Amino acid sequence: MKILVESGATKSDWRVIGTDRRFLRPGMNVSTMKLPEIGKILQQTLMEEDLRELDGFYMYTAGIVTDEIRSALASVIREVADVREIDIQDDLVGAARAACGHGSGIVAILGTGSNTCFYDGKSVERKVYSGGFILGDEGSGATLGKLFLADYIKGQIPAAVAKDFEAKFDSSYPSIVEGVYRSASPSGYLGKLAPFILSHYDDAHIKALVDGNFQAFIDRALLRYDVANYPVGVVGGFGNACKDIFTRLCAASGIRISRFIPEPIVGLLEFHR
Repeated sequence: MKILVESGATKSDWRVIGTDRRFLRPGMNVSTMKLPEIGKILQQTLMEEDLRELDGFYMYTAGIVTDEIRSALASVIREVADVREIDIQDDLVGAARAACGHGSGIVAILGTGSNTCFYDGKSVERKVYSGGFILGDEGSGATLGKLFLADYIKGQIPAAVAKDFEAKFDSSYPSIVEGVYRSASPSGYLGKLAPFILSHYDDAHIKALVDGNFQAFIDRALLRYDVANYPVGVVGGFGNACKDIFTRLCAASGIRISRFIPEPIVGLLEFHR
């Protein structure tokens, strides 16, 4: 039996490879959580689901930046399970394996945040730093939300769109400041606005915001890779939701898209099979 775990900040998706068996557990993010807290989730799940003898355990989550972290998590797993092979990687490697399989290519993550890399078929060979939603994250849902709110509080959003926004969200200035500067997940708060913004794509001002967000991602990240010789695989729900828009803008910049994958787990199941 082989287990695949793909984890974000809010949930971890566990799959038994080669079967339909699936279960969800709390999220595990090494960047924001302490290792003992993550270890507890791992051990409890392995015991509760009776996963004591495994041929392989493959896990992808943010914050796996050193071999010491990998070794610590592997030791926690081996305390409760007999596992022949353990492979623990960060979310960017997960996206690369999902998008490229065992081949090479450029990878674009377009979700609440954004990221890119060049994958040579075995490892991440080159990476343009994202910078997060304050310094970067161009192309992401969170950055689109930030652009929209920046225009809204300055009275730049067209009246009809602003009226609809006010009917569906707490649009008071104190609430916006609270969500951006004091909430537990500012990027999550901003990213949740993306579906509403996209629903008004037929408005010229909103179209310019959406297209400009993606164009900044293309200009500042993707065009720094060898796009003439390698296609781009796009991973993430936001990118998948905007695939027609993004494909059009990429084509205008000479960028080929190989595939869109809404969730990394889909491509990772193919990779590990």
